[in-house]
Amino acid sequence: MATQEVWTIGRILKWTQDFFAKHGVESPRLDAEVLLAHLLDKERIYLYVHFDEPLEKPELARFHDMVKQRVSHVPVAYILGEKEFMGLPFRVTEDTLVPRPDTEILVQAAVERLKKLAGVQAEAAGEAEPEKGKPVLKFADIGTGTGAICLSVLKFTKDTEAATVDISEKARAVAEGNAEALGVADRVTFYTGDLLGPVQGQKFHAILSNPPYIPDAEVGQLQADVRLSEPHTALAGGADGLDFYRRLCAEGPEMLLPGGFLAFEVGIHQAEAVAELAKANPLIGDTEIIKDLAGIERVVVADLK
Repeated sequence: MATQEVWTIGRILKWTQDFFAKHGVESPRLDAEVLLAHLLDKERIYLYVHFDEPLEKPELARFHDMVKQRVSHVPVAYILGEKEFMGLPFRVTEDTLVPRPDTEILVQAAVERLKKLAGVQAEAAGEAEPEKGKPVLKFADIGTGTGAICLSVLKFTKDTEAATVDISEKARAVAEGNAEALGVADRVTFYTGDLLGPVQGQKFHAILSNPPYIPDAEVGQLQADVRLSEPHTALAGGADGLDFYRRLCAEGPEMLLPGGFLAFEVGIHQAEAVAELAKANPLIGDTEIIKDLAGIERVVVADLK
């Protein structure tokens, strides 16, 4: 990429697309556009309207650095330092997983059920004590990472409070920053530790989690972007990928309040096994498996009896 030549937006996009394709980047054109639009602080449509606009040398230098990172399998979200999830902006770092669209299925299920539970609780409270306002629903997000699940649920519900746990202090710091940026920091308490340990003794209307669920032997076979960049501790879920579900299903139900539920994201072909783990706990009644937009069983919900 010689900077003495004239590099227009259109030309640099074409060059980058070809370069990415040559190096096995999965979405070469899209990634080129997203990176350049971010660099220029413009919407992607701007690139098409101003395709003949030349880039300045400092812009070319910064873009060249972004391109080098991308062909080294650094995910776009890490290069940009942010990722959109549920229409909300989340800061991401290499200490956190990149939020995936699949996880929005878990958030949507949790929001729907919490709103329904809020209606039931409000009706019951109104009948018993009409002078009192709506009761607050409490939920926990275990393995919070960026806080994408927890903070999105808070943004799309009212009269809710959350507790989040992550084993990584650095991930917790990212989530705390995202909570401040999204204006929900006053409704969430952050903990550092192993799964439900830090919140033992507390009771919740829901326990949510997208835990590590990749079988240990398969982590090395993951796409390079994931395998080389994202935190291993947020990926590996034991020999069969179910270690964390076993613990959550064993310990979680006794921490639920009446009408409460567990809701987990699961990997491909894991839904039935996770549902069975939940049903093995005598406190759990019905379970539901929810498919994502591709028809893959993606979320398991288990209701308290």
